[in-house]
Amino acid sequence: MKQKKHDRLAACREFYAKLAAAGGGALRDDLERAFELVPREYFLGPGPWLAVSPIGGQVPTPSDDPIHVYQNVLFALDRGKHINNGEPCLHGQLLGALAPARGNTVLHIGCGTGYYTAILALLVGPSGKVIAYEIEPELARRAAANLKPWDNVEVRAASGVGNDLPRCDAIYVNAGASRPAAGWLDALREGGKLLLPLTGSQGAGVSLLITRRNGSFTAKVLGYCGFIPCRGAWDAGEAAHVTAAFHSGELWKARSLVRDDEPDASAVLIGDGWWLSSVPAG
Repeated sequence: MKQKKHDRLAACREFYAKLAAAGGGALRDDLERAFELVPREYFLGPGPWLAVSPIGGQVPTPSDDPIHVYQNVLFALDRGKHINNGEPCLHGQLLGALAPARGNTVLHIGCGTGYYTAILALLVGPSGKVIAYEIEPELARRAAANLKPWDNVEVRAASGVGNDLPRCDAIYVNAGASRPAAGWLDALREGGKLLLPLTGSQGAGVSLLITRRNGSFTAKVLGYCGFIPCRGAWDAGEAAHVTAAFHSGELWKARSLVRDDEPDASAVLIGDGWWLSSVPAG
């Protein structure tokens, strides 16, 4: 019976991994392997677990059988603060777009309890490094404990928004920002990528991929997303501008990010010291 249960769980994890990695593009095979190897239940804490519906309801799993967590569903990490372990298919798509390579240094901003940090750690391999930031003390404590088996991960119980971030090849932000923080842009090496949820009012917005090339920044909107706000990189005034650009359709025209206070007629979203342009980076 025990072997049968183990085989059933293994089959579910295999199917789940294929589903989560399906939108991963060229990274699909590596993502599939990572999603199959990393035990999701290990990062959720003891079951039963609370599944979070798209309309905000929470439903407990029937039991603490880990088979229940291998589906494309959010699970609550902190009910009071609405912090969840995010949707695997969305993360598979976003990680595929970020495309961290073997040997890369990646910053993970808002790592929660570390599940997607572990996925990143497998993608960059033993020669790479993942530095994970989590501002919530209890979640950071859990992440540090959960990620001990991964030698190439460092967890920092601190904000990942600032000007003292280490130089890196990629930054993966898992909290909604109303702007690309200056510290994130400054930390990128040549060819480095920043993937953030650019969110407006009520946390809705788009996933934005920014790439540093020859001193300029390309920008590409990947699709819809929704995340809780990132402390230090979100405010209501900026968010209103993001929401307006989102609903007008202008945001979808973004091709580059410019860091100055002199937007021209190509601007699709204007922030303080930065703007998104419909013209490709020069």
